[in-house]
Amino acid sequence: MTVRNFDALHPSLQHHIVNSLGWRDLRPFQDEAVAPILAGHNVLILAPTAGGKTEAATLPILSRMLTEEWRGLSVLYLCPLKALLNNLHVRLAHYCNLVGRRAAIWHGDVGDSARRTILDEPPDLLLTTPESLEVMLISRRVEEERLFANLRAVIIDEIHAFAGDDRGWHLLSVLERTGRLARMASGHEVQRIGLSATVGNPDTLIEWLAGSCDGPRSVLAPSAAAVPPTSDVTIDYVGSIPNAALVISRLHRGEKRLVFVESRARSEQLCHALRQLGVTAFVTHSSLSQEARRQAEDAFANRDDCVIVATSVLELGIDVGDLDRVIQIDSPSTVASFLQRMGRTGRRNGTTRNCLFLATSEWALVRAAALVDLWRSGYVEPIVPPDSPYHLLAQQLMAIILQNHGAGRQTWREWVGRMPGFAAMSDAEVESVVAWMLESGILFEDDGILGIGQTGEEEFGRRHFMELMSVFTSPPLFQVLHGRDDLGQVDALSFTGREGRPRILLLGGRSWRVTHIDWDRHLAYVERADGDGTSRWRGGGPMLGYRFCQAMRGVLARDENRDEWSQRAVQTIQDVRQEFAWLAASGTTLRSSHAADSTPDDVEWWTFAGTKANAAFRSVLQRLLGSPVDADACSLRFDPSAAVGDVEQAILSLAAMPRDEIVADIDPAAIDGLKFSQCVPPSMTQPLLQSRMSDHPAIEAILTMPVRTVTG
Repeated sequence: MTVRNFDALHPSLQHHIVNSLGWRDLRPFQDEAVAPILAGHNVLILAPTAGGKTEAATLPILSRMLTEEWRGLSVLYLCPLKALLNNLHVRLAHYCNLVGRRAAIWHGDVGDSARRTILDEPPDLLLTTPESLEVMLISRRVEEERLFANLRAVIIDEIHAFAGDDRGWHLLSVLERTGRLARMASGHEVQRIGLSATVGNPDTLIEWLAGSCDGPRSVLAPSAAAVPPTSDVTIDYVGSIPNAALVISRLHRGEKRLVFVESRARSEQLCHALRQLGVTAFVTHSSLSQEARRQAEDAFANRDDCVIVATSVLELGIDVGDLDRVIQIDSPSTVASFLQRMGRTGRRNGTTRNCLFLATSEWALVRAAALVDLWRSGYVEPIVPPDSPYHLLAQQLMAIILQNHGAGRQTWREWVGRMPGFAAMSDAEVESVVAWMLESGILFEDDGILGIGQTGEEEFGRRHFMELMSVFTSPPLFQVLHGRDDLGQVDALSFTGREGRPRILLLGGRSWRVTHIDWDRHLAYVERADGDGTSRWRGGGPMLGYRFCQAMRGVLARDENRDEWSQRAVQTIQDVRQEFAWLAASGTTLRSSHAADSTPDDVEWWTFAGTKANAAFRSVLQRLLGSPVDADACSLRFDPSAAVGDVEQAILSLAAMPRDEIVADIDPAAIDGLKFSQCVPPSMTQPLLQSRMSDHPAIEAILTMPVRTVTG
């Protein structure tokens, strides 16, 4: 007889799972999660979107809460997005209510009255963001020692959305601080549970998540039998956004379709084009107002035969109802993103996970084909936390000073010194940051106690130090208002154009005529308009990795086609292959193409090394050649003044260099865009960014490959 871990859950919880929720049993991987969570392990749970990760973590934690009689605020549930918190709050509150416990939510949109209720009568489970958690830690209105004294477990949803950038270091830092408050009050270590989509390095990610915790670690994932065995993937070539809209309008009528687009501007263009074709379409992205996004997502969730166009904001687990189909315009830059997006489908019994790629350019088609090849091979990108978070150390030092009304020159380490990102720093590096902050007036020292200095007050003290709560610098955007309705935000670039012509914005899939711009207050007032508009936002292109670019080379260099390619895709890829008939099947290719007239040859080095490696090659080759070099993820293009022989010699010199000298030049604007960079000595900020822009394995792989020179 098979013994179920379900039977180890608290009897009251078992009763409600079967009788109130109507579940005959837990899913196999949910049942597998029960034992390690009940044992207090730090756990990483991996499963596709809508795979039941939330229940796999929450139900055993509720069981511990009942069995061990936890009281007060004992569980935090952290998410990267407020919208995801709002979405989960109803479900988690229901689970808590079933067993006589309470859940509440706290983020930037929650009013003072609701916050006072939480502080006066703490819930058993609190949903929040890391930024709001830090607000609680430093706010004078919050008695943080009392609030977090009974904390026993933290569940972090969509942890992969944190771990790959500085927000992950911030998350771990606030977990260290709340965990210390709990240990000081009760002696208990706070259990950490992370929920994630599939990642390429789960064992590394659980170590990152557990951080300084001493408890055992476990990684849990559904068995192969629990994952849908088939997926319907098709790649088509349409050539433009208007053509994509036309295809979407004609295919899959009567179905609910989620369309992913890789930029806010193009999502607006596609939604507008769909509406022009009579399709019931909505759009959602990060620059729309919260109300506009909520209305679009709610309307989509409650309709059939409609389309919602989204950027990556709907890649995470926000519920928009049962989807029939996912459509991808062009290609995301990682297999992990593709898996998240396709995982929004195939939830209902008898349905299949699916994704239709519509490529709007030849290179987008090659990227889509390469992505699907990587996925078919079983590859998923590892998540790599960024190096050397010196600026986050400075941010946390200031936050600890605010939390404790001062911090000892050394005793602040008791709060975050064991956080992995800081623990990896040498004492000399840490002291350099502290000394710089003192020298700059960001901090002051009085008898060994650190405080916020005058410069620190001026830089970060506005709105009660709210500038400290975000670890990213956002470009200044203009708020767009229609009467009293907040439509969202656009970049100032949206207002540039030919003088004398009315400025028409595209926002929320609709056209708006700008009637007045308040440049000082960053406000734009609009009225409804006909015709086509446009809105712009700043942002870099996709960062493509080495494996992705090598897969692109594979698409171009081989002869066979794939079953998922449409006839248009097959023909287009064959045409592109003809253009790249000179491409080496292995190694790299240095190509010199003769011009018809007397102008110098075009010289290109096709490495397919990825964005970071080619950026480093570009910087070094520019110095060696003394002339400009352009680079993208796949190739480097040389100035016409550089002869092919000179380039060959420069590549040989590059290959002979010590690898630690092959680094990308850093634009000063990139340093300015690093939040809290003014808190770090200039001698440390450039190496920090250079380290983050490095891909040493890719550089080594490329420079050990043969270089084939071709002409034509």
